[in-house]
Amino acid sequence: MSHPHAHRAGPERPTLRAELRDAVAPRTVALVVAVLLLQLGFVLSYVGAFHDPTPRDVAVTVVGPTPQVADQTAAALDDVAGHPLEATATTDADAARADLAADATSAVLVISPTSAQDQLLVTTAGGAATATAVQAVLTQAEATQGRTLAVEDVVPAAGGDARGLSGFYLVTGWVVGGYLLAALLGVARGARPATLRRAAIRLAAVAPYAVLSGTGGALVVGPLLGALPDDAGTLWAFAGTGALVVLAAAAVTMALQVLAGTVGIGLAVLLFVVLGNPSAGGAYPPALLPPFWSWLSGVLPNGAAVDAVRRIAYFDGADVGQRLLVVAAWAVAGAVVALVAARWHQLRADGRARSPRAARTPGPAAA
Repeated sequence: MSHPHAHRAGPERPTLRAELRDAVAPRTVALVVAVLLLQLGFVLSYVGAFHDPTPRDVAVTVVGPTPQVADQTAAALDDVAGHPLEATATTDADAARADLAADATSAVLVISPTSAQDQLLVTTAGGAATATAVQAVLTQAEATQGRTLAVEDVVPAAGGDARGLSGFYLVTGWVVGGYLLAALLGVARGARPATLRRAAIRLAAVAPYAVLSGTGGALVVGPLLGALPDDAGTLWAFAGTGALVVLAAAAVTMALQVLAGTVGIGLAVLLFVVLGNPSAGGAYPPALLPPFWSWLSGVLPNGAAVDAVRRIAYFDGADVGQRLLVVAAWAVAGAVVALVAARWHQLRADGRARSPRAARTPGPAAA
């Protein structure tokens, strides 16, 4: 018989390492590392894009009194160190001004045959930073020839559109709304829809939200704040553009969630925020960004949509179809990938359910 006062050993206490492993699972550590990398990527992308804005190959049309003068001046501007400008020569001032009004060129230099002062035509609506950069380069180039510049803003930004940034913020709001909607649906109903039918229903549910979001954004920047033109045609063009942007952001985010689960939300942030926003032409237009971000501006929906809004607002929608086609391609690709991936997961789940191993159930324990 045991002694009544014998010590009874309690349960063995877990080691510190076991407690840490239980409190912070490896999956949690991986997610924390992913968040850290996303944060550092954010800093790298924004600082990398904006720390040294430099004009590169900005389109400028040189109007000369004779073809020889125009050609010589254009060639001299093309040879400026760093190649900030890409000059085209002409003697047709009216055609050059029309190109500027259609955003087919960023500036027009009109050379005077009778005085030492030339005329520079710019469009701050096409990007105040670009107009300023071109003026600085040409002022310096003219000074070396003993000439000066008189600057005329042919297409100024609207009074409520400070530095032409309203379109950028409008598109940013649409993009954020699109991927947040998709993320919330994923959190509430599961990142991966159980069936193809549910994936299709989830995508279809985005459509009315996209219409409301696009129309709401257009009303805010137009009639409510007066930041951008608010005539009926422009308003509906903004609304349609916004609906397409929201659809694209939501569809791509859904596709990433179906492919990668909850991690897909982080991938959407990487695509639309870390890479998309600094390359979209907000603080600095693509012509002033480093080559990588300038290239991204033309292929990501952020940059294409910002350029589309700017063209609708100030350039009568010139070539806007090309920009909207980029956004539409992202919307279609996102929807197709989401549906195909959902179907693939459904087939895998059905296959596991029908497999002999899954069908086998353990019998009752022996008595």
